[in-house]
Amino acid sequence: MRMRREMMTEVIIGSRESKLAVLQSEMVKSYIEQKNREKNAGSEITVNILTMKTTGDIILDRTLDKVGGKGLFVKELDRALLDGKSNLSVHSLKDMPMEVPKELPLLAFSKREDPRDVLVLPEGVAELDPDKPLGCSSLRRTLQLEKLYPEMEVKSIRGNLQTRLRKLDEGEYSGLILAAAGLKRLGLESRISRYFTPDEMIPSAGQGILAVQGRKGEDYGYLDGYCDRDAWIAGTAERAYVKYLDGGCSSPVAAFAEVDGDEIFIRGLYYSEATGKWLTGQIRGAAEDGEKLGIALAKQLKSDCEGR
Repeated sequence: MRMRREMMTEVIIGSRESKLAVLQSEMVKSYIEQKNREKNAGSEITVNILTMKTTGDIILDRTLDKVGGKGLFVKELDRALLDGKSNLSVHSLKDMPMEVPKELPLLAFSKREDPRDVLVLPEGVAELDPDKPLGCSSLRRTLQLEKLYPEMEVKSIRGNLQTRLRKLDEGEYSGLILAAAGLKRLGLESRISRYFTPDEMIPSAGQGILAVQGRKGEDYGYLDGYCDRDAWIAGTAERAYVKYLDGGCSSPVAAFAEVDGDEIFIRGLYYSEATGKWLTGQIRGAAEDGEKLGIALAKQLKSDCEGR
């Protein structure tokens, strides 16, 4: 009897070592394994996760704008990809620099989780304590919080989600502003006290979307079907907006796009360091023109804010 010879393929996913990052990598791992089982094409894929601590995870005593911004969360993962230690990386799209190396292209965006920002109070507490600060990790949120809670002090907080929640529950902060997506993925939705609408607080570009990054020239057929069409259109439009304004994790700009069939609706926030003013605006048009519309909105808000 002739035996079928099965081919074994190992896929290594590079991931930050935080609980949330590993969970997100496991979501992609599960997709690849499930896809392979469905294909049943005589080849076996094993998927492993390679975790590493990034520079952004190590430097916690300064705000991101003081130490280099978004790139600090991907540098080590990029190096592992380039050196062949991993086959792909999984990132929160909001943590990715706007400039991505040509040899390490973005391959796919996941279906978007809840993109909103939320307020989290200490366990057992029902309202904000005005004598303690709100904990917030970005200038984007800080600007919008000053409008929502003008009487509250806002203080920077760094560290992974569990570290921030511990500091909150130990009494250092009256509340935290976090992304709903991370809390929901970790099963911590019950901690959410209030959801901010996108009109109240425009989310960070890419918030709620997972980005899969690979190495140019490799075969990524095992990811077929993973990329979500609406998330790709929205995420690409948001990144075009921020890229035009030269913004990043440390820059107080924000963009959020919603795709409805063939239409796209984009909200944006722009802050002018020269004038200290900030504005929000919106634009609507054809989904296929998402990137162009993102850039057009960025140009308009920059012009309006700086009086050009």
